[in-house]
Amino acid sequence: MSGLSPVAHGLLFLAGFAGGFIDAIAGGGGLITVPALLATGMPPQVALGTNKLQSSCGTAIAVWRYSKAGLTKSPGLWLAVALSFLASMAGAQAVSVLNKDLLKQLIPWLLAAVAIYTALNRRFGIDSGKQKMSPVIFAILFGIVIGFYDGFFGPGTGSFWTLATVALLGLDLKGATGYTKAANLASNLGSLAIFLSHGSVHFSAAGAMIGGQLIGARLGAGLVVRKGAGLIRPVFLAVVFAMTAKLLWDALAR
Repeated sequence: MSGLSPVAHGLLFLAGFAGGFIDAIAGGGGLITVPALLATGMPPQVALGTNKLQSSCGTAIAVWRYSKAGLTKSPGLWLAVALSFLASMAGAQAVSVLNKDLLKQLIPWLLAAVAIYTALNRRFGIDSGKQKMSPVIFAILFGIVIGFYDGFFGPGTGSFWTLATVALLGLDLKGATGYTKAANLASNLGSLAIFLSHGSVHFSAAGAMIGGQLIGARLGAGLVVRKGAGLIRPVFLAVVFAMTAKLLWDALAR
């Protein structure tokens, strides 16, 4: 692909900043970064691979910040991280073999259910709840399933992790965000390895976005540590509703 103009690199920096900020708080930064990459004219596969590289850097900063704040100590988390990494590689490899059409139709409705459940349950994630599943079983089940999904398709990965950790592990939204980001980083890196092996990454575009990501992710993670669930819940709801609307619009447009 031909080189991008300085203006394009500047706009990608801003998109990386906005995506990193939103992603660190509630996930869904790809709603900003993927369209920005596609707007440069790069092929969809390269846009997705480039997005995985730049978002991995921002997510790594958020995970580091959450780790320092003690939000990555949940039992079973590092098993979920390891399995998410491996499963996402399998998911990325399966893209060329399996049909995504069913997921494209199903995921918007699942995300809508997440949004409605969260909106109606006003205490969702405000306080720690009751643990309903063994952390090890949870890590094995969701590490494999959500990790594979992130490598294969991806939209809503963070939302599904957040809902699962609050509902089944009893974490509050602050702890759920730390768990989600660590697992999400692993699946990003696993699928990124596959994109790199296929040459589907635009490095200069990724470099511009990484600069913005690092700043945005650090600011967003800092706000989560200071503000907690009071900040996360409204941003989480806004992101899930926006992602649902976008995916439904894409489905109707097709």
